Amino acid sequence: MKDEKETRKKLLISAKKEFMEKGYLQASLRNICKDAGVTTGALYFFFQDKEDLFASLVQEPLDKMYALVMKHYEDERNQLQGGSMEMDSSDEDYEMVTQVIHYLYQYSSEFQLILAKSYGSRFENSIERFVAITQQHYRILLDQMAEKKHIQRVDDFVIHWIAHMHIDIFVHMIKHETSEKEAIGHMSLIIKYLFKGWYGMFEGLEKK
Repeated sequence: MKDEKETRKKLLISAKKEFMEKGYLQASLRNICKDAGVTTGALYFFFQDKEDLFASLVQEPLDKMYALVMKHYEDERNQLQGGSMEMDSSDEDYEMVTQVIHYLYQYSSEFQLILAKSYGSRFENSIERFVAITQQHYRILLDQMAEKKHIQRVDDFVIHWIAHMHIDIFVHMIKHETSEKEAIGHMSLIIKYLFKGWYGMFEGLEKK
């Protein structure tokens, strides 16, 4: 049992190295096995194929990130329904963003694989999935706020654009910010910018 755990660990370490250097499509299972010092038969004992091996590196961190984001979106919708989501609630967004940033840096290599090395695997559209759930969330929020403020409805194109911009901020951060501390510092300013822009958007909408 101990030997099996050690073999699997070696394979995952070698796989991360190979995927990081060459990307999913160009990565070689033979090279991974050679680097890990095991046979290809040993690899197939633990993993079904290359995608299963890649998933063993990134699936769990990705699922946890989805759960974290979905929980935050659910809390925001509950706040709006309860009438407590106002202009001064950006502190809660900052707390959430800090959690996301910490998690991104805790699993920085895994998210680098997803962002830059997953082409050809089922994970290549992971960012679009975040955009889609964010767009859906914003659609609900903006419809409720438009009804509450008696203003015109924001169209889907604008919401998709906003959702993409918000997700792209995190993508840019994890690609270019090497320090978690600096990322949090920069993001604190960006949150203020986004928060003012979100509510400023309503000022240009006509009353029904």
